[in-house]
Amino acid sequence: MLTSLVHHHGVLSRAQLTRHTGLNRSTVGTLIGQLTSLGLVYETAPAGEGQVGRPSPEVHPSPSIAALAVNPEVDAVTIGLVSLGGKVQKKIRFETERIPSAREAVNIAAAVIAGMRSELDASYRITGIGMAVPGLVNRDDGVVRHAPHLGWRNEPVARMLSEATGYRCQAANDASLGAEAELIFGAGAGVGTGVGAGVGARPGNLIYLNGGASGIGGGIIADGQLLRGASGYAGELGHTFVRSGGTTCHCGAAGCLETEVSQGRLLELAGLSSGDTADLEKALGNSNSAGLSDEVARQLTYLGIALRNAVNIFNPDAIVLDGFLGTLHALAPGSLQAMLLSQAMDGPAGQAKIYRAALGSDLMMIGAAELAFTPFLADPAGLGTTAGTVPSPTSQTG
Repeated sequence: MLTSLVHHHGVLSRAQLTRHTGLNRSTVGTLIGQLTSLGLVYETAPAGEGQVGRPSPEVHPSPSIAALAVNPEVDAVTIGLVSLGGKVQKKIRFETERIPSAREAVNIAAAVIAGMRSELDASYRITGIGMAVPGLVNRDDGVVRHAPHLGWRNEPVARMLSEATGYRCQAANDASLGAEAELIFGAGAGVGTGVGAGVGARPGNLIYLNGGASGIGGGIIADGQLLRGASGYAGELGHTFVRSGGTTCHCGAAGCLETEVSQGRLLELAGLSSGDTADLEKALGNSNSAGLSDEVARQLTYLGIALRNAVNIFNPDAIVLDGFLGTLHALAPGSLQAMLLSQAMDGPAGQAKIYRAALGSDLMMIGAAELAFTPFLADPAGLGTTAGTVPSPTSQTG
């Protein structure tokens, strides 16, 4: 429990840990001593001046404990190294000339990780690999059932990457991982009265939507837990119905959110070939094109319809928008909130606050790494005490 608290909050004093766990001071001190001897945390003198009474040492997560993260996309495979506390230490984006197959994405990730191996062995203890995939992923077995934008079906990517690298690997939907990362480390932290109240309170109920080259994905946090559904596929808010007579989606339906709210359409009107969010935001902000302004307004309207439906169904504390959806929100920050207040039910609409995602381009790395940190946090002592210790090669993905 203490390791998880320090990991999720970055730094906590002994006094905060005592209050949050309900354990007595001597027990907390003993546990911190054990974690320190294992090299999982370290202590420093308290920051700040003018404290009343005996100062309480601050407990930090060890930067030598780390996880690897992989995020395949339609135009690149990104590999990251994330240390305990959600700190991205390294990120490598390997651009591809075409949409990578599952085997190609695994081979790219394995090659990059092999190139990092001497650094990893010398300076880090790796808990495993987390893979964030834009599609339907069974988190229990790490099989991608369908990633339409990548063209993947029934690909056991977690097992494939584990066999290629020797590290235990887990895979899950990218937007679900993004929702969890924003709840713990990003825009969701410190908002609401749900999980973590008292030490960096977080909302118990959050909706996350991410828009990018691979469409629109979503994740739902209900009472502090990711809503997974029967097979782990819950949260596909990109396929909610927003327009009668709309364009036919790859899922077979017409009028889905991701067919009406499209990064590609904005890039085309802005004269951009790249899907970089920063470039798109700059182009949209500086544009005097009436056509582009009309398209932004149109997409905001359909996004507002989707958010209205989600608010009425899930009654969230917070809505977090990422990717180009965050850009749309930033261009007219009051419009979506006004739509909710005028169109959604009074109670839920008044509670839901809209935020732009806070983790930026590091989001998928942090979210994917959390997959690999979870087994470690359940058994911190099982990692070993030598820097560079690597789990035995295994095909297990759970």
